[in-house]
Amino acid sequence: MGILHEIEHDLIHWLYFKKQKTVHHFMLFTVWILRPLTVNPWIRRTLHHHHHKFSGTLHDVEERSVTNGEPWTIKRLLTTPDVVLGGLLRLHRMFSDMDREVKNGNLKVETSSKLKQIMFLSIVPVTIFAHVILYFFFADALLDWLNGRSVVDLSFPHYVDNMLISLNVIIYTILLPNLLRQFCLHFITSNMHYFGDVEEGNVIEQTQVLNIWWTYPMQLFCFFFGWTHSIHHFVVNETFYVRHIGRKKAQEVLKKYGVRFNDLGTFKRANRFREFSK
Repeated sequence: MGILHEIEHDLIHWLYFKKQKTVHHFMLFTVWILRPLTVNPWIRRTLHHHHHKFSGTLHDVEERSVTNGEPWTIKRLLTTPDVVLGGLLRLHRMFSDMDREVKNGNLKVETSSKLKQIMFLSIVPVTIFAHVILYFFFADALLDWLNGRSVVDLSFPHYVDNMLISLNVIIYTILLPNLLRQFCLHFITSNMHYFGDVEEGNVIEQTQVLNIWWTYPMQLFCFFFGWTHSIHHFVVNETFYVRHIGRKKAQEVLKKYGVRFNDLGTFKRANRFREFSK
């Protein structure tokens, strides 16, 4: 699943079959359906290109949608893998920040309107449907656990139980593995990107290399995203496997020019590049 995400990311940058559109779009559709908890990749292309232009700003909606810039609380932990519930809980604040950016002249009003529209469209209907299945799955498991301890005597109607049984194969082979992958990816990406006080256009301030040992289990499920994604911000049109092949040499260059490595203070600063103002 982690490799499929990297392939989707490369497709979003048109790195495969750019001139063979049928093959390109078939690949994009395939990696999306195998990862249905993610947003529509054709819409994500717009969000991701905006992310590269304005990484770390208040209107970098792609990163903000995966909890970047939020204080580390139980709420952030629980919504890290969930782009539906987590997105809805942050929507009002994100829209308010975008309106303020428009007012301050940092964002065009037509760009703001477009981003607001496609943020919702990006999760309709596949992403919402896949998450709703998981909500029912976890709610059913919780009720079973409570019933087994005689705490309550509640259960879903039979048709809901039958639906979950019929979807067992999809839940256990597609949705649950993707939930784990998505948590790992969103944890890594939201903490290796900086937010809120990044100088616009300053690529050195946009990311850090996050490869400290205790992140290894999470890196394993997102194809070591924290090790190589900073390279991508400097050399965009490079496939994920090329980044991995040249990773060691590239990291030497990143370190030489001031890109941070394992800046764990980001967890206390809510991903700000600098310390909070006193």
